[in-house]
Amino acid sequence: MGREAGRLYHVARAVMTPVFKFNWRVYVSGLEHVPTEGPAIFCPNHTSVLDSFFLPLVLPRRITYVGKAEYMDDWKTKYVFPAIGMIPIDRSGGSASERALAAAARVLEAGEFFGIYPEGTRSRDGVLHKGHTGPARLAFRTGAPLLPVGLVGTRDVQPPDARFPKPFLPVWVNIGAPIDPARYRDRENDRLALRQMIDEVMFEIRNLSGQDYVDHYATKKDEAMPTRTAGVITSEGLSVNGHEHANGNGSADGTAAPERRSSASVLNPG
Repeated sequence: MGREAGRLYHVARAVMTPVFKFNWRVYVSGLEHVPTEGPAIFCPNHTSVLDSFFLPLVLPRRITYVGKAEYMDDWKTKYVFPAIGMIPIDRSGGSASERALAAAARVLEAGEFFGIYPEGTRSRDGVLHKGHTGPARLAFRTGAPLLPVGLVGTRDVQPPDARFPKPFLPVWVNIGAPIDPARYRDRENDRLALRQMIDEVMFEIRNLSGQDYVDHYATKKDEAMPTRTAGVITSEGLSVNGHEHANGNGSADGTAAPERRSSASVLNPG
């Protein structure tokens, strides 16, 4: 399979792993949920620019990410992020977005790991935001399970707007049980099923990360979905209902929100 990114993945990992393990104490739980073969979609929370480094650090197999194309404009990330497997997405849409979706599907159809942040962007306030349905659509398309991931401590290592990370702090990578899209297969054309699936992912991420949850998008861009949050069906069979939106445009203070496209919403062309 031709690769758009990650040709230096193994080299970058070999160089960066001892650096990260020297500077931070990294603890991992849930590795038993990681498949030994076949595809999987990893869905972490996102509070730090370093999140895309800590998850690959603990996985036994290669993972490819999507990321905003703006990273290619910064000399600090222009070469490092593609080396570790980032597929850049032009968030303004168009044919570049379609190519990114096709690249994501090819990664999964080749039986590999793929990572996408369901919040679509970093949470600058540190809380867990409503997830976009793009990862659920990708799961339906490929049949790959969704694995929720709770990253804890990465925001302390490098908060938003911090120029450099703080060393010698603990980081936890908590991997949850997979969510199989086959459970929703009879409702594949039901748009509310996509919302229910991603709400289940966000419910598990909240448990794994310990974050507070808010029922609006970090990107301030609503999808064309019903305004209520679907009930979340957990692995224990419990139904947990979400809250109503504060208003129709997803903004809590009633002001008009600027339109921004996220990595997750790019994978949600509907």
